[in-house]
Amino acid sequence: MKTKFILFFLFSIIIFNSCDNYNRLLKSTDYELKYSKAKEYYGNKNYIKASQLYEELIPVFKGTDKSEDVYYYYTKSEFNVGDYILSQYHFKNYTRLFPEGKYVEECYFLNAYCYFLNSPNYKLDQTYTKNAIKEFQSFIDFYPESKRIDTCNALMDKLRGKLERKDFEIIKQYYKLSDWKASIVGIKNYIKEYPASIYSEELCFLLIDSYYLLAINSIYAKKSERLDESIENYIKFLDLYPKSSYLSRAENIYNNCKRLK
Repeated sequence: MKTKFILFFLFSIIIFNSCDNYNRLLKSTDYELKYSKAKEYYGNKNYIKASQLYEELIPVFKGTDKSEDVYYYYTKSEFNVGDYILSQYHFKNYTRLFPEGKYVEECYFLNAYCYFLNSPNYKLDQTYTKNAIKEFQSFIDFYPESKRIDTCNALMDKLRGKLERKDFEIIKQYYKLSDWKASIVGIKNYIKEYPASIYSEELCFLLIDSYYLLAINSIYAKKSERLDESIENYIKFLDLYPKSSYLSRAENIYNNCKRLK
């Protein structure tokens, strides 16, 4: 028990001295020492302390040969801490401040990647998702030979998947609420926007059903036209998805349409 107490006491002294030394360093005006210690902290993955020192050194070394490294490692420290909103801003700003800098391609990519990391669940607002796609595409256009192109494309596929899922769920909600006009418009726009979507088959079936349900709930003058639309979309569906799990249900709707004509 005494041994454990002694070890705890010695550990506490070490931690206290370490914190005390760091506090003295923060108050120091020896900027070269701070620069050296910031690199040391960064190398040891102590990104919080590194970030504090680098942030202080940004105005100190502005216009010097250390300026670019200070700004880059400050931004990378914030990124490694997990502050993707702040680091995104500074990655973008780095590309403006140092357009010919040695880290410019990486910062251009990480700017987009921060948007990706901030992209939320598909149910939430997708502004970050759309910005991420825009920034990744901008990177691809600017660095078409980059080794990061495949990564960009893979990440954009994930982001587009969120947008597809969100739009799909909105259309499904229209359908469930019996707003068949909105469902029809939404499905048509969706298929144009995402022609290779994994949800296309289900939506094509819902288009048949939406026209049918709209028809049987329409005034007489509009019923026939909407039944025809359902029939036409069934024929397209049969051609596109001849082995679909929705086929028997689609065929029942088709037969009902023919009967009501």
